Parts: sequence; C-alpha cells; structure tokens
Amino acid sequence: MERILYHDLIGLLEGGEYVALRGQLIEMNAVDVAEFMTLLDPAQRILVFRLLPKDLSADAFAYLDSDLQADIVTSISNRELYTLVDGLYIDDTVDFLDEVPASVVRRVMTVAAPQTHELINKFLAYPENSAGSVMTSEMIELHDRCTVAQAMAEIRRSGEDRETIYTCYCISDSRRLVGTVELRDLIFHEPDEFLRDIMDADESLIRVNTHDDQETVADLARRYDLLSVPVTDNEGRLVGIVTIDDIVDIIEAENTEDFERMALMQPSEDTYLRTGVLSMYKNRILWLAILMVSATFTGKIIEGFESKLALVAGLTAAIPMLMDTGGNSGSQASTLIIRGLALGEVKLRDWFRVLWKELRVSLLCGTTLAVLNFARMWLLGSRNLLMILVVCAAMLSAVVFSKLVGGSLPLAAKFLRLDPALMAGPMITTIVDAVTLLIYFALAQTFLF
Repeated sequence: MERILYHDLIGLLEGGEYVALRGQLIEMNAVDVAEFMTLLDPAQRILVFRLLPKDLSADAFAYLDSDLQADIVTSISNRELYTLVDGLYIDDTVDFLDEVPASVVRRVMTVAAPQTHELINKFLAYPENSAGSVMTSEMIELHDRCTVAQAMAEIRRSGEDRETIYTCYCISDSRRLVGTVELRDLIFHEPDEFLRDIMDADESLIRVNTHDDQETVADLARRYDLLSVPVTDNEGRLVGIVTIDDIVDIIEAENTEDFERMALMQPSEDTYLRTGVLSMYKNRILWLAILMVSATFTGKIIEGFESKLALVAGLTAAIPMLMDTGGNSGSQASTLIIRGLALGEVKLRDWFRVLWKELRVSLLCGTTLAVLNFARMWLLGSRNLLMILVVCAAMLSAVVFSKLVGGSLPLAAKFLRLDPALMAGPMITTIVDAVTLLIYFALAQTFLF
C-alpha cells in the first residue's frame, strides 16, 4: 500500500468524509488497514475501527500490536467487544490475550460468549510455546463415513467461518483423527464416493500432540510442505490445527530467539522499540559480565609473556590479527552447525563427519591465510624470517583449532540438551582467543627465546 494513499485516507478522515473513507477501507487488505490504523491517534483509530465492517475490523485488529489492541478494547463498549471477539479466530484471540494486561483479559472474558469463554480457557491452559497454545479449533471436520457430496455440503455450510478449508480432517465416531482429504480431491471425485476410500490414511498422517513444542510444528510444516498441521490429544482425538500464518510466526520467533542467543542475550518477549531499557539491560548484562571475567585468562596469558614480547619486534603487533582470525574462523563454523541443527540437516550422530569436514576446511583456510600473511609481513618490511614463520604457524594452528571448536561446541550443547545457539560468536571467540595466545606464545617460546 502506497504511503500517499494513507495520506489520502487521513485527508478523508480529517475532512469528515466517513462514507468515502469506509468505501476505500473495505477495498483494502486487512494488513494494510491495520498499518493505516497505526498512523492515527487513539481517537481517530477508534473511529476508523467503528467504521469497518465486522469481519474486516476483526481481521485488522488481529494484525495490530498488543498495546494498540489493548487501547481499542478499553475504548469500545461491551457490545462492540462482544462482536469483536466473536469475529476473531480463536487462536488470534488467545495470542491477543497472552500479551495484554490482566484487566483487559478479565473484560474480554466477561463479555465473551460462554462457548468462546470455554475455548479461551482451554487454549490458555496449554503450556507456553506448545502446539496446543498456538492451534485453532476452527477447521473442517468430516466423518470418514461421509460421501463426497455430504462433505461438500458441510464445507458450504460451515466453511466460511473456518480458518482454512484447503485440507479437511476426517474423524471416527470417537473423534480420533483417521485421515485427511484435500478440497481438490473432493472436487474431482464422484459425489457418492466415501471419504474413507479417498482420504490419506492414518498411517501416513502427519500430526503433533498438544504438548509438543511449537518448533516441532514448524519443522514438520517445512519438511512436508504443509499449509496446516493437525493437533491431537494423548488419545489421538483431533482438537485443533496450526495454520500456515501461525507457522510463519513461529519460524520468525524461533529464528529471532536463535539470533539473540547467538549474541549471548536472553531472548526478548517484545520488539526492539517496545522493549524497555531495563529489560534490555537484564537481557544483556549477564553474558557481558561472564565474558568480561573470562577475558581475565587472556589478559593473564599476555601478562605472563609481557617481558619477552619486547625482545622480538613484531610479536606484539601480530596478537590482534591472530585473535581476530581465530574468532572469525570459529564463528563461521559454529554458525553453520547451529543452522544445520535447527533445520535438522545435522544430527548428533554426524559429530565425527563434522569434525572431519571442518579439519579439512580449516587446513585449506589456514594454509591460505598463512601464505597471505607471510607475503603481507614481508611486504610491510619485516625481515625476521623465523618470527614470520612463527606467526604463520600460529595462524594455521589457530584456524584449525577454532574451526574444530566451532563445529564441536554446538553439537556438545545439543548433547547436553542446551540451546546450541549459546555456543556462537562471543563464546567461541572467548575460548579461541585464550587458546590462540597459548599456541602463539608456546611457538615463540620454543623457536625465538
């Protein structure tokens, strides 16, 4: 949506041309309507919300940030709130209630219809970040004894209020999930055929349990190219589905969490601009303090060789280059392994394959860097051949060690049931810095002093 159109809409709003404004908004996508509403002041936002048709207002509301959602809920009447909750999909309602203050939750629960109230309580009872907490119960359920004609009639009757109709879920008398059937299959089969004869049977059905982690849902959807993933309880009964819009949100949230952990920060519950300064401080300070204290080892190593560093010109100048090269090499390896673990491309059983591959890569990279460094130091005027060779040998050793460590630590974290993302850049760099200096000074002690 062009920004100039938003400007025109604001002009209609400020000019009191509400009929024209409503006509324009109805033609827009709900995402664009929500973005337009974020540009308005609270009074204007409520006015626009009230101008929208029921379905569009609910859809746009679902795309607003939680603080704006809370403002709208506190500003509208109980009747309007009832209509809003009735128009929202249940998973969007639960997501909204997870983010707003308790006073807003109480008001919503007070005005919600009894059936909706019961559903909300049921969904909120599931563990955070579980499949049950992100699913919706608004799907097409068909008995496996139905014919294609009966199934199509049911879709026409109830499909408009369902979040997706592309995949229909077949259940038994006891509500056990026994198969799925695609809408296109219903279209192309004869009306008198039974669903049990055309559905994808239970043996090949992809499903998750209500208590499975939401990351499992996203992994299955990615692996099998699913638009929705069925969720069953411990008895195999269908209780809901996780749809593609929520799967995309899960993937985004999990990736964001991994990025934050790779930077050794506690994951934030909110966006950057909406996270308070104190919250950011708490998320960052712990690992900063740990890394600062751990750098004591690096300082002590340098301090132990301080008197000897002055004896050979150029030794001290090479320290930052060696530490940076080692840290960067380790970060490269750890980043690839962490991503491979997240996508399921690397397993714990691949540990020795990873080490063997990283060993060969590190020898090639280390040798190339050592040769380039030899040329660099020689061209810059250094003529102490033995000192240059010591620096180059230390560089080769640092690259080999750091890539082996970078490839191993995420796998070790996975083995210990820790988040592999913790073993990323800063952690790798701290370990590699200390070992690189030990190797460097050991070589210098052996060949130069």
